Amino acid sequence: MTSQITNRFDLTGRVAIVTGGSRGIGLAIAQGLAEVGAKVVVASRKAEPCEEAATGIRASGGEAVAVPAHIGNLEDIDRLVDQTVETFGGVDILVNNAANPLAQPMGSMTPEAFAKSYEVNVRGPLFLLQAALPHLKASPAASVINVISAGVFTRGTYVALYVSGKAALLSLTRSMASELAPYGIRVNALAPGTVATQMTLNTSEEMQRGSVEAQLIKRMAEPDEMVPAALFLASGASSFMTGQVLVLDGGLTTH
Repeated sequence: MTSQITNRFDLTGRVAIVTGGSRGIGLAIAQGLAEVGAKVVVASRKAEPCEEAATGIRASGGEAVAVPAHIGNLEDIDRLVDQTVETFGGVDILVNNAANPLAQPMGSMTPEAFAKSYEVNVRGPLFLLQAALPHLKASPAASVINVISAGVFTRGTYVALYVSGKAALLSLTRSMASELAPYGIRVNALAPGTVATQMTLNTSEEMQRGSVEAQLIKRMAEPDEMVPAALFLASGASSFMTGQVLVLDGGLTTH
């Protein structure tokens, strides 16, 4: 019985693209996917951290390559998919984790900031899915994970640009799941709370304290605490789940 359960998490032979995969939650997920057998393509804007992440995975016995790509750039998106297929032969798992944390208060938002935020947080995941879609359709067990934020269930005070984009991605998750179910493609969202990533630690100490205090569990999560949930969504362990959001927020949204 135990082997049947653990085998559901086995991703041997499957190909996964992880955007924003060079650090934080994305890096932890990339490492976790490789640990259970997936061939991982680590994508992020900067080539050196991207290659360091892939090298680390290979050093631990996994299979990974680095493909530097800016998810806000449509040409980079096409190149990312093309290089993935050229290297590993297909795409089975897509983790849309790359994000832009731009925050501006009401009254100070600029058109440039809005465009930059939505290019990465909304447009990028949508067009990356579309670029990978022929290959996901060919996969026997395709899974898409859109990493959003538990902030979509809050007021998003002072982070409306970021949270509204993630809310749009949640809406897209449900639409993707509905339209792609006939092809056997499952699409779900993962909604972290306050996680000790560079994005979080770059905010003010006051904002960090407030985020932690709003949770029932009075600490930040570590990035690797998001990994079991991501493996669940990527694997056959969640074979009857699509169009849903899995919330790991330390009790933030229980109010």
